[in-house]
Parts: sequence; C-alpha cells; structure tokens
Amino acid sequence: MNATITAAEINKLRQITGAGMMDCRKALTETGGDFDAAIDWLRKQGQKVAAKRQDREAKEGVVIARTNPTQTSAFVLCLACETDFVAKNSEFVAFAQSLIDIAVDKDLKNLDELNAAPYGNITVSEKINEQVGKVGEKIGITRFERIDATGVATYIHGTYRMGVIVGLNKHSEADISAGKDMAMQIAAMNPVAIDQASVPASVVEREKAIVLDLIKQDPKMAGKSDDMLEKIIAGKLNSFFKESTLLAQPFVKDSNHTVADYLKSVDPALKITDFKRVALG
Repeated sequence: MNATITAAEINKLRQITGAGMMDCRKALTETGGDFDAAIDWLRKQGQKVAAKRQDREAKEGVVIARTNPTQTSAFVLCLACETDFVAKNSEFVAFAQSLIDIAVDKDLKNLDELNAAPYGNITVSEKINEQVGKVGEKIGITRFERIDATGVATYIHGTYRMGVIVGLNKHSEADISAGKDMAMQIAAMNPVAIDQASVPASVVEREKAIVLDLIKQDPKMAGKSDDMLEKIIAGKLNSFFKESTLLAQPFVKDSNHTVADYLKSVDPALKITDFKRVALG
C-alpha cells in the first residue's frame, strides 16, 4: 500500500480497538488507511478488538435528545465542532438545545428540513454559519435521527457525549421507564440490531468472512469435514448474535437475565420497535 499512515491515525485506531501501536500501524498500512478495514484486519489476525463498532461521525460537539409532549416521537441530533473547548461552552450547548427544540416544535422529519427551518428571521443553516463566524470553528449538524412509535424514550450519556432514542409498541408509564432502561443498555452495549432476524445481511456476511479467515489460520482446523466446519461457523455466528443483538444481550442492570427476559418481566407484550444511537467519536 502507498498510503502514508500518520501517528494521529495510529493513535485513533488504538483508541478505537485497544490494539498495540505496531499492530495498528500494520493494520492501517495493509488496508490503505481504511479504518473499518483495519478493524477487520486486526480481527482476522485473531486479536481481541475492544470496540468492533465505533461511532466516528464527529470529533467534538454535543448530542441532544428530546421527545414530543405525547412521547410518540423522539429526536436526536449531533452538533459538531472542532474542539472540546467550544463543545463545553454553555452557549454552544444552549444553541444545540435550541435546534432540537425547533425539530420537536415543527415536527421535522429529516436533516434537510431542519437546516431549512426558520431560526428567527433566518434559517437554521444560516444561523449555523453565523455561529461559525462567532466561534471561529467549523460547526455543523452531523447527525439527525427521528423515531415515531406508540411510545418513545431517550437517554443522554455523559456530558452530551452520546444520545439514544428508542421506539416502543406500548405507552404506559412502566413501558416508558423500561424504554429508558433499553436506551441505557444500547448506549453501553452498542447492539447492531434488535434481534438476529433484523441484523443486516451485509453484517452477517462480514462476520462470516472473519470467522472463515480465522478458521483457515488455525492448524487445528486442518482436515475437518465440511459439516464440522459449518457447525463451527454457526456456533461463532450464534456467539456474535448473542453479543451484538439487543434482545439476546445480558441486561446491564442484571446480567443473570437477558434483555428479552427483562422486557417480559415488565410486560410480555412489550416490544422494542426501533432504536438510534448517536455518539461523538
């Protein structure tokens, strides 16, 4: 590969994966600086990667989440900036909160609608440009997500570092409380989907490819029958589904039970219909 790998890129991959510096350098070199490919490369070398899925949409900024008054729509956005200094400024946080208020009040559907929405006598997009001139940093809304459901819940982790919104098929006080627990679970465990059936086929194929590469590198697997290899692959994928799908994960508040068990204890009919997780990188 001809890509020039910088120390900053190596450190970034170390922060994401927990792998050693030399391994990160090698991974980035072998993959031409592609971070997702580098993570897969490390995994294919049999390394234990600390965070297989890492949100990297924004370097600094704040994440804000809100529901509408009836708790049937939830909104989350990330307002990004360049430095931690600006992100922690109370005026910057208040500006981000004013943007989510506009989204809720005007029932906006997507980022384009939000950027075009009025902010006083100008648009949100123009107001952001005004703020750029004021603080001297690049500022922008890098993520805007919305969920509509019978009931919704939100959770903000840390000092506006991560936001999660969750959709539910029910709306009682107990259901919404359980939804908040689910949002905390998603923040902590970062599932790829609600259950095995909803995992994208591309993700399954990616995991299968990694398992196959690891098997090929294992001398103990030499001479195994195709049937045996298929069973091993199926077992590895099942482990992935248990770790990476919401309902199969151990519940963070009681690891003796799965998330599915917890939801059944609240209400056997309660279901998670959707979730969105937005984090600073």
